[in-house]
Amino acid sequence: MTEVLVLQGALFLLMAVGFTVKKLGIVSNEGQKNLTDLVLYLILPCNIVKSFVLPFSKETLHSCVLMLLLGLGIQGFSILYGKLLYRGKAEGRRKCLQYGIICSNSGFLGNPIAEGLYGAQGLMLASVFLIPLRILMWSFGLAVFSGTTDHRATLKKVVTHPCILACVLGVLLMVTQKQLPSLFTKVITYIGQCNTALSMMVIGMILTGIDFKHLADKDVLVYTLHRLLVIPAIVYAVCLLLPIGATERGLSVILTAMPAGATTSILASKYHMEPEFGTKLVVFSTLCSVGSIFLWSLIVR
Repeated sequence: MTEVLVLQGALFLLMAVGFTVKKLGIVSNEGQKNLTDLVLYLILPCNIVKSFVLPFSKETLHSCVLMLLLGLGIQGFSILYGKLLYRGKAEGRRKCLQYGIICSNSGFLGNPIAEGLYGAQGLMLASVFLIPLRILMWSFGLAVFSGTTDHRATLKKVVTHPCILACVLGVLLMVTQKQLPSLFTKVITYIGQCNTALSMMVIGMILTGIDFKHLADKDVLVYTLHRLLVIPAIVYAVCLLLPIGATERGLSVILTAMPAGATTSILASKYHMEPEFGTKLVVFSTLCSVGSIFLWSLIVR
């Protein structure tokens, strides 16, 4: 419990640092966007590659395959869940809500949590678990807003996404047990170690642009309840029935209990589907996740 409290406290303080530097004008809106891109396209991929540099064994391969299957199953369940839960909503809200159920902030916020709770192995397994989500967010998730799917463009986005490429490189290094030159290993390690601090500070920066007085919305409240509590509870109950280890179970629950992904508001704005509502989903669920992630961390540990 002490470890979880320290981890959550550290992450919260990092968010507060990001909030403060943005409020003080040290980081501009353009700077925030640049930092977000830096994390997504360089720092996080380096962190993923670093997490795969582990001794390879049959147990490791089994855990990776298991996490991949769990990720596929949970994403399939999320699609059905969102369709059934929000089928009666107006188009703009329905699309934001359905996308928010499918695509959480697991990749951005979940990786630091996974690494903090389970170390390098936890980060490696989380990266494998998130492969279906990364693919789905640029295929079915994109189709939720656009109504159509450009298969060629979707395939290009998936196969060229830095996090997917990092997973492929990491798996190859782990399976072959090949070592990169020490110079490159050190550089990748140093860059990857920036992930937790910068990720959490960027989330804190996002919170500065929100008028908290107008966050209260019944649909937002209900969505947050399902996103942070109901769906993870279902996953936890199912995982207890499956013959899997505590680490795999804990990671599946923690990564499922993440708030709405930032792309919810980005795509809502691009396709003119109530972007203000999409932003509310992201911000309110992110704020509430501070408490819910702590709760789930205590339960699964």
